[in-house]
Amino acid sequence: MPELKLTVGIPVSVNHYLAYRAIIKNGKPMAMSYKTKEALEYQKWLIGYLKDETKKQNWTLTPDKARHFYVDAYFYFPRIDMDANNYWKILLDAITDSGLIWVDDNVVCERVQRILYDTKNPRVELIIHPVDYTGIFENLSQLVLNHAASVVADTNETVAYSPGRKPDGCRMISRMGNV
Repeated sequence: MPELKLTVGIPVSVNHYLAYRAIIKNGKPMAMSYKTKEALEYQKWLIGYLKDETKKQNWTLTPDKARHFYVDAYFYFPRIDMDANNYWKILLDAITDSGLIWVDDNVVCERVQRILYDTKNPRVELIIHPVDYTGIFENLSQLVLNHAASVVADTNETVAYSPGRKPDGCRMISRMGNV
């Protein structure tokens, strides 16, 4: 199974990822969010690093909206008062914006494997690899077999299967399109 290993500096915290400014729209004041300069610089750097690493590590998977990924993270913080949950946003957004791994970060199962402390070399080590299941199924062939069985079962019911309708057992994977 392919995997991509990345080592990055501690990213911008979600607390410093977005900033807000007041604007007037249609005569009414409202708040508008924007990415901070610090966040934009980190994302730009990370996208460049991803381009280099996918080539160097021979990453050959093409982004696919139906393929899910595990992202295992090992955080090496410089202090004990840091929260690993505050760093996922910029990491996943930059990987998504690169267009090299996945189409949308809604296919990511992020997992913190360890939180360690290293004042001399704070970093995040990421290991990205596709999951070995599809939706509620163990693999793609099980999905296809289940889908075919559901179609046959539906033809024996009063409501027949039609291309626009997913069998009940396939509702959870409807975003994958017709199989």
